[in-house]
Amino acid sequence: MKLKISPSILNCDIANLSRELDLVGNADRIHVDIMDGHFVPNLSWGVPVAAAVAQATPVPVDAHLMIEDPDRWAMEYAGAGAELVNFHIEAAKAPIRLARQLRGAGVKAGMALRPATPVEPYLEWLEEFDLVLVMTVEPGFGGQSFLPQTLAKVRKLRAAINERGLTTEIQVDGGINRETIALAAEAGADNFVAGSAIYQAEDPHAEVAKLRELAERAQ
Repeated sequence: MKLKISPSILNCDIANLSRELDLVGNADRIHVDIMDGHFVPNLSWGVPVAAAVAQATPVPVDAHLMIEDPDRWAMEYAGAGAELVNFHIEAAKAPIRLARQLRGAGVKAGMALRPATPVEPYLEWLEEFDLVLVMTVEPGFGGQSFLPQTLAKVRKLRAAINERGLTTEIQVDGGINRETIALAAEAGADNFVAGSAIYQAEDPHAEVAKLRELAERAQ
């Protein structure tokens, strides 16, 4: 399986967006965190910033919707140019319908799970999604410490995906750095969101390459 590194722009200098995106031009996706101050206790940006990112970089955009009403808003991010729209299963009213709407529009659909949300009830839905995002911190703020307990979910997902011969990606988001990326890769993750680890590095471009190297070695 091909590993993907997805820098989160939550930790970038948004006033210099184009420059910050150029710094991670070797990434596989750009992760845009959308927060509404309700589903999570923080506010970030919305559709206009996601659209600006999509226009400013050739790297595909991954929109992570940490919002209360993804059923209402997810298609707006598809229209804004996101290649992948991640929505939280805890917030969606009709997740299968929403995933089919996104895929019908030519956009990949991702199912996101908070750390305390069990994965077992959703294993039967894997064929409906292109990606499952396992949050490895509580969503809402960057710079948190990685929760190793969440790796059990990654292992269960990897076993189910391999057993059924699926291509569903497993993404991890939260506290991913040079120390933790190997743990997540060994557990079966193949898509890694990193924010502060990349944008606080002296050379973000080199850090993307280093994280990819460490994940591939662990895999």
